[in-house]
Amino acid sequence: MELKKTEEANIDRLRMPIILMGLLFTGSLVLASFSYSSATEREGLSKGNARTAKKTFVQEVKKEEDTPPPPQNQVEAPPPVQEEIVIEENTEEIPVAVVEVVPEVVIKEETVVVEEEIIDFPDVEATFPGGAAALQKWIADNVQYPQTAIELNEQGKVYLSFVVEPDGSISNIVVERGVSTDLDREAKRLARSMPNWTPGEAKGKKSRTRCRLPINFALSN
Repeated sequence: MELKKTEEANIDRLRMPIILMGLLFTGSLVLASFSYSSATEREGLSKGNARTAKKTFVQEVKKEEDTPPPPQNQVEAPPPVQEEIVIEENTEEIPVAVVEVVPEVVIKEETVVVEEEIIDFPDVEATFPGGAAALQKWIADNVQYPQTAIELNEQGKVYLSFVVEPDGSISNIVVERGVSTDLDREAKRLARSMPNWTPGEAKGKKSRTRCRLPINFALSN
């Protein structure tokens, strides 16, 4: 009987440590299970967040790709203008050959005027109407002494030659010997202004005769 009590006492002594060990083991299991579940949830959350972020990023990229660019200032092209095709009827007339009649060209024969010979020594000399005295009086009445010649005191005889035509007119006036430009010009003017002369004659007919005339320019004192 003493032996039994001792075994029970030993069992009672070991019961508390066993219970404590059981509680400790159970607590360890519970703590391990909580730690595993927390880690699993944390991993799942991180993976879920990664998937969500990836999905959101893909959606944003797709959204950016799908979004059309903002409209720029575009000029609308005018609508094409349809040109009307007009079909014209062929109204052209058949050309008629026109035969031009070339007028005959009449070539006129040129009249060659042969100047008569100027005779220096005719049978009858040409004369001024009224004679030499009338000629000197006409020159004295019609002379216009140039003012510049007066101021320069220019005086002298201007020798002229001219042709008396068969009708008495004067032509081919030449200054053979002059005094000055102004006096020479005045002498030629007087010769052109003279009335018609009586023409000279050669071989019984009126001819072109050459005459020579000195015109004296003198200033009165």
